[in-house]
Amino acid sequence: MHVLILGGTTEARRLAELLTDEAGLRVTSSLAGRVAAPRLPPGEVRVGGFGGAEGMAAWLREHRVDALIDATHPFAGTISFNAASAAALAHVPLLALRRPGWVAGEGDDWHPVDSLEQAARVLPALGERVFLTTGRMGLAAFTGDPELDGLWFLVRSVDAPEPPFPARMEVLLDRGPFSLEGERELLRRHRVDVVVTKDSGGAATSPKLVAAREAGVPVVVVRRPAVPASAAVASPQEAVAWVRLQGPR
Repeated sequence: MHVLILGGTTEARRLAELLTDEAGLRVTSSLAGRVAAPRLPPGEVRVGGFGGAEGMAAWLREHRVDALIDATHPFAGTISFNAASAAALAHVPLLALRRPGWVAGEGDDWHPVDSLEQAARVLPALGERVFLTTGRMGLAAFTGDPELDGLWFLVRSVDAPEPPFPARMEVLLDRGPFSLEGERELLRRHRVDVVVTKDSGGAATSPKLVAAREAGVPVVVVRRPAVPASAAVASPQEAVAWVRLQGPR
């Protein structure tokens, strides 16, 4: 039985680990290739796009995939819709592995927005020293406005960003998981007075939210984009149970 896992997320890697221990399974993980040196999961690995939904469907047929699991990042966007279309075209069972989003707690000062562009518009009223934790993509949203040019940005990402990016910016190359003590020190050392994040969910990057709450720092939270309707679970263990119910076609 051949299982294709889409995504290089923590959950996707854990799922690959669990499935490679299952007898009678061939596991392939597909990575987008946006990170220069990704953490590779066990099993077979392919890197790069499929060429849209039809290209993915062709790949599913050619490689005789019996089950498809979408474990991509909550903000991967297009790939989830392509996966749903491809699964339907190739008649392959599809499961989405989606980590739960974050929920504001007592003492949090969250400002939900629908996009990076909206995040940029609310920033000048919230602070001057911004901890931008949305990755290296999309930094152009924080350029081109005189009000934004007056702000200072600490941009944390796995790989170095490419222009356009904010006029006043320091880059911190790092990869989670991050500790609470480390996030507290980062906010203090850089005198951060506002944080911008996507609602990625998960524990690897959530300590920044606790540190912001403790410091009384507002957090601009970009809501997740829409995803296609499909069967979904919240943990790799649940995904393994689903795979066991499937079988070779």
